[in-house]
Amino acid sequence: MGLSKKTTPAGTRPNRNAPRAPRLAPGVAARLAATTALMAVLVDHRPLDSAVDATDGPFETLDPRERGLARAILGIALRRRGQIDDALGRFLDKALPRKSGPLPAILHVAAAQILFMDVPDHAAVSIAVETAEADRDARHFKGLVNAVLRRLTEQRDAILASQDEVRLNVPDWLYERWVKDYGAETTQAIAAAHLLEPSLDLSVKSDPEGWAEKLGGIVLPTGSVRLIAHGPIDALPGFAEGQWWVQDAAAALPAKLLGKVEGLDVADLCAAPGGKTAQLAAAGAKVMAVDINEGRLQRVRENLSRLKLQIGTIAADVETWQPNRLFDAILLDAPCSATGTIRRHPDVAVLKRPADIKALANLQASLLARATSMLVSGGTLVYCTCSLEKAEGEDQVALALASLPLVLEPIRPEEVGGVEAICRDGFLRTLPSDLPNAEPRLSGLDGFFAARFRRL
Repeated sequence: MGLSKKTTPAGTRPNRNAPRAPRLAPGVAARLAATTALMAVLVDHRPLDSAVDATDGPFETLDPRERGLARAILGIALRRRGQIDDALGRFLDKALPRKSGPLPAILHVAAAQILFMDVPDHAAVSIAVETAEADRDARHFKGLVNAVLRRLTEQRDAILASQDEVRLNVPDWLYERWVKDYGAETTQAIAAAHLLEPSLDLSVKSDPEGWAEKLGGIVLPTGSVRLIAHGPIDALPGFAEGQWWVQDAAAALPAKLLGKVEGLDVADLCAAPGGKTAQLAAAGAKVMAVDINEGRLQRVRENLSRLKLQIGTIAADVETWQPNRLFDAILLDAPCSATGTIRRHPDVAVLKRPADIKALANLQASLLARATSMLVSGGTLVYCTCSLEKAEGEDQVALALASLPLVLEPIRPEEVGGVEAICRDGFLRTLPSDLPNAEPRLSGLDGFFAARFRRL
């Protein structure tokens, strides 16, 4: 089984009497899938989730155990990409050949296991060589794969001891922006938080203490239930009954800032994936969920159906959508760089560039203006992004106040569980290093920004 696609010539059918391909040795399928997905991120610049969830992709045929292993490898390969680059570079005299197929991903997948996973060294090396052998472009370099990885195993401890893990794993441009905006000490804390595998956060319809006890988790000051989950999420108690939904604790805060919404007409703009939509519906609002992507909106409908919550939906571009009424309240979760979600989505650090932030900031300003035009006089607008960039947060607020009929309503700590650290200058500003816990896996938040306005 190679990493290069093989197609059947047009007009022919596969020979069903031909010998079947030999069954892959244990663990090889997971490494092949991880290698292919990593190539999709690094070379094709595709989000990791789209590469993993593709119905025609390599993950589709994996059993649950292999799928879990492949996801774990990918998480580490991306989360620790800077360290892996540094380690491999010590044994490569020059850049890898351009026509070497998935060779870079093969080395990264193996190095992630050798450096950071409890995998026997000989297995990681031999499977990497086998993976290279299976590809027509990479097979010419299987000797290089073997030599580099064996040297890596021999010098692993010395290499790890010499590395600055916090600094190496953040792209220079992001690190410099964060130092400018937050200072060196806070930037170090953010970068350190990104190296930890995040917990599973749930928003519950009711009784968070009871669900925390049932699921073996804790209740955060903000009201979310947090646990370290193992195994399929849909197998956890309460999922099938629609008692809770997965939502980072930081992402659960902006909807709360609209206050009491029972009976109000509320628009949830750019609604997918739908966690905030569920919060508003559960609080008794009459919700219209709007998203430009019909596929993502369909998943919102399916999730809300599981939760037994009623909403209205419309697939539309918020920049051009003309609603037939004004809304009492609006939640605008604007498209953004998502740099606040790197702890959950480490591919963001690979995929985003400074130019993306500038383009997204322009879009956010346009969406804020459109949202304001849909709001009744005296109505409440909450603007939020899952970004650490001030260009997508505080700077947008300054622009809106200067150009739109809005006034700022400061956010108070008591509205978000009394956590003063996440209320900064009247805004909600959560950082990955917030909510520390003695158990590191139970600490942290996604980086979110939110501001609340009242229309004049």
